[in-house]
Amino acid sequence: MTQTNGDRRSKRSRLPWAIDRWAGLPLTALSVVAASAVWILLSVIFSFPSGWERVFQSLVAAITLTMVFVIQHTQARHQAATQRKLDEILRVLPEADNSLLNLEHASDTELRATATSIARSAGPR
Repeated sequence: MTQTNGDRRSKRSRLPWAIDRWAGLPLTALSVVAASAVWILLSVIFSFPSGWERVFQSLVAAITLTMVFVIQHTQARHQAATQRKLDEILRVLPEADNSLLNLEHASDTELRATATSIARSAGPR
């Protein structure tokens, strides 16, 4: 049986990954817009009951906070995967500067120095 990407992820990673995939669907966005419109329409019809408004504000705050963590999680995974791919490219290129492999752990001064030296070595084109 072939595993999908979601099956190979750790148990901690599966839920945020699934939420991210589901939240990115156009149907999800349309559903959220429709539900919000219905909520607003019902609030107008019933003269904005304060209990409803508290529930709405609490839901929005909870969903926003959850999505911040979900987005951060998926972006971190994508960035880590991209970094590993770039590291592998640097390893196999004979003319590559292997000191760049650990550049993400460098200090700000080292990053600036590297950027300056790369710009100088590239020269005018």
